[in-house]
Amino acid sequence: MTLDALWAIVRSIPEGKCASYGEVGAALFEPATGFQVGRWMARCPDDVPWWRVVSKQGRFPITRRHPSLGFQQRELLEREGVTFAGDAVDMAASGWIPPPQR
Repeated sequence: MTLDALWAIVRSIPEGKCASYGEVGAALFEPATGFQVGRWMARCPDDVPWWRVVSKQGRFPITRRHPSLGFQQRELLEREGVTFAGDAVDMAASGWIPPPQR
């Protein structure tokens, strides 16, 4: 698996939609766990819309790195019109499942 494949999947997430770390990992030609995708996402290039990747519950694990990143992620998603249910993305309304790279 190359990170370029991961970045391509994240770039394909439409504006106003979110995918979970696990869904992104499952779409890779060589599937990876959501945990591994999260580790790789910490190193994503500037042109990758990292804010569109959330936990399967619609939460922001990035807040563990720094709380301000969670606030930034929510702000970016709100600008795109993502629907929220309390503190989490409403995955039923704003979720998106990337097609497999196979």
